Order: sequence, then structure tokens, then C-alpha cells
Amino acid sequence: MPKTDLLQGTLDLLILKILALGPNHGWGIANRIRQMSREGLNASQGSLYPALHRLEVNGDVRSEMKPSENNRRARVYTLTTAGRRRLETERESWEQFALSMRRVLQADS
Repeated sequence: MPKTDLLQGTLDLLILKILALGPNHGWGIANRIRQMSREGLNASQGSLYPALHRLEVNGDVRSEMKPSENNRRARVYTLTTAGRRRLETERESWEQFALSMRRVLQADS
């Protein structure tokens, strides 16, 4: 299955979900999205980092510089309490949207 560009509005939800699993840096978040989607989704660096910045400005995530696995410094992102609440709201909204799409696509007429 070819990698697909992320639909507008889904990247924030994916980032929040990945960070709910634990703190991570940008490359790790992008890699985790690829892994968890079984190579079906790809978050480009050009969209990932602006989304992380936007989430940080909104108070959904926070970041700090920490040493990475290869002993370089990396910006590590952590989900905030507000981000956890937003994740739940966004997840419910996405599930309702997906259900509505299934209903339309599976309709016989």
C-alpha cells in the first residue's frame, strides 16, 4: 500500500496519540506514525514540525532539550493535561466522522 499524505486536520490527532504513549522527539513521532500505520501514513518534516509548534503554542504539548540515544541534543515533546483532553475530544470527533464516511461509502443507493 503506498504511503498517503495525511488528510488536513489529522496530523494533530496522530501526534497527540503518539505522545500519549510517552515523550518523543520529532523524528521518533514521524517514525512511530509510519510503524503504527504499517507504512500507510507518512508525516513529512515540513508538516510535522509546524504542527508540533502549533500544538506547543496551544498548550497541548510542551518540549525541552534532552540528550538523544546517539548523545546529541534533541527537542523532546510531552503531552500536557490539556493535550490529553484534546486527544479524547479529537478522537471522538474523528470516530464519528469515520463512521459517517463508512455509512456513505457502503450505501447501495
